[in-house]
Amino acid sequence: MLSTAMTERASAFPGYLGATMFRPAAAEDPEYRIVFKFRDRETLAAWESSAERAELLGEIKALLQEPSEREVLSGIVTWFTLPGQNPVQPPPRYKMTLVSWLALYPAVTLVFLLFGDLLARLPLPLRTLLVTAVVMLLMSYVLMPRMTRWFAFWLFPRGRSDGR
Repeated sequence: MLSTAMTERASAFPGYLGATMFRPAAAEDPEYRIVFKFRDRETLAAWESSAERAELLGEIKALLQEPSEREVLSGIVTWFTLPGQNPVQPPPRYKMTLVSWLALYPAVTLVFLLFGDLLARLPLPLRTLLVTAVVMLLMSYVLMPRMTRWFAFWLFPRGRSDGR
């Protein structure tokens, strides 16, 4: 399968963090999508301009009804994606802000509740470094994936005109 070959070849490139394949979400949207994650734009650009990728895209070109497209996302928008939601389109900024705050407030409160006395003894720059590192890890890997699922009904309402 070409998607497997594409993922295998991408995984050999520096900065590769993973890939996810999304099958068509509905009959009206028959596209398959592969989301590649790379450490930064430079490593992504190296993969995108590679001969390996070009060769595989050439092999699938005859199978496509329309030319393939690409979209690059980074930052907080990537917290707000759901499998099967094609194409990836972020919710309005005010919704992302509110859901992020609903995750951030208890995370910061919990860190200070559990480690506040220990943190108070540290110099402010070190304390801030530790708190933000712990909170960002919690936000990215624990809280935001759950918050996005829990608030999907509000973040991605079915009645939106983009076909969701």
